[in-house]
Amino acid sequence: MNDNPIDPILLDRLAEVSVRVGLNLQEGQDLVLTAPAEALPLVRRIAAHAYKAGAGVVTPILSDPEVALARYRNAHEDSFDRAPNWLFDGMAAAFEGGAARMAITGDDPMLLSEEDPEHVARANKANSIAYKPALEKISNFAINWNIASYPGAAWARRMFPDLPEDEAVAKLAEAIFAASRVTGSDPVAEWQAHNATLRARTEWLNGQRFSALHFRSDGTDLTVGLADGHEWHGGASTAQNGVTCNPNIPTEEVFTTPHAARVDGTVRATKPLSHMGTLIEDIAVRFEGGKIVQASASRGEAVLHKLLDTDEGARRLGEVALVPHGSPISASGLLFYNTLYDENAACHIALGQCYSKCFLDGASLSPGQIAAQGGNTSLIHVDWMIGGPDTDIDGITETGARVPVFRAGEWVS
Repeated sequence: MNDNPIDPILLDRLAEVSVRVGLNLQEGQDLVLTAPAEALPLVRRIAAHAYKAGAGVVTPILSDPEVALARYRNAHEDSFDRAPNWLFDGMAAAFEGGAARMAITGDDPMLLSEEDPEHVARANKANSIAYKPALEKISNFAINWNIASYPGAAWARRMFPDLPEDEAVAKLAEAIFAASRVTGSDPVAEWQAHNATLRARTEWLNGQRFSALHFRSDGTDLTVGLADGHEWHGGASTAQNGVTCNPNIPTEEVFTTPHAARVDGTVRATKPLSHMGTLIEDIAVRFEGGKIVQASASRGEAVLHKLLDTDEGARRLGEVALVPHGSPISASGLLFYNTLYDENAACHIALGQCYSKCFLDGASLSPGQIAAQGGNTSLIHVDWMIGGPDTDIDGITETGARVPVFRAGEWVS
């Protein structure tokens, strides 16, 4: 096998698409970039394309899994209630000053699976509190931002445990490049066509003005009321700073904001959720009046309950998204153990913070107005998958009429 299991040409295309399509980085705009240290080959290519696009300053912030594990195995007890506030304050200041945001994922999704779930939950909560001012710039879509991925070795071994490491990395790289639509001769043009398809879906849904969606499948009978004045989005969107970007690469979803008090019924996850290094399997919950009142999981249940106890909004929904079962990521048959990918293989819902952009004139609404229209507030935003080949979805109008949206996991039209 080639000494380099990751095709350098396709890696460079991913970097170019992330900058030109994902961020649509503007002349003179700074970029704050976070990534695992292992992803430096992609970070370097992103920096090159960012400067070619006219970036002001590219600032990478790197993490390391061994340093993360050192905390859980050696730190004193009070460490788990602390976070680098100074760093997150600096990021918030950068975003306030107009910087773009990029995150590269690629670490082992199960890194913390053997660590104390109490410590994991406390550290996550401390980080969420400290990061909130910066996160609000992202969740409110004040800036252009993007998430992409690098085929890290530990992640590859997790997905393909029976393969030698080089072969596993090569296979994961191929899957990332295919899902990210960079394998063709003109990835930028392919993304333009894909965005047009997603835009047509959102325009149809926005024209319907549904008051709720009813999901039915094995183990799921869930009615998700939609927020008053909600708006569907998908693919490329225009941030409040006027820049049109693709926040997620890859993306197959169209999504909007549920009403925090109008979700009722039962729902079962159709894929495991990898959260904070722990795999949570077979999630099953019951909603009453918008709130989860009962929750279970066959694995990772303690972490799930800690997640739900983060704050009042953690038991309510901040997003509902529609993805056909025939999406390219679903058709690959792979479980990525990575929400960025797995959420684009199935319809999903997200616990926690809503996106203010998913309201008509959302940029002009105050937090109080968003809450009055049903938008949820929380320190978390965690997606988990509920769709599959047997998923039927009806849109419910204000008059109670039902309009088929999905049948057997696919769009009706």
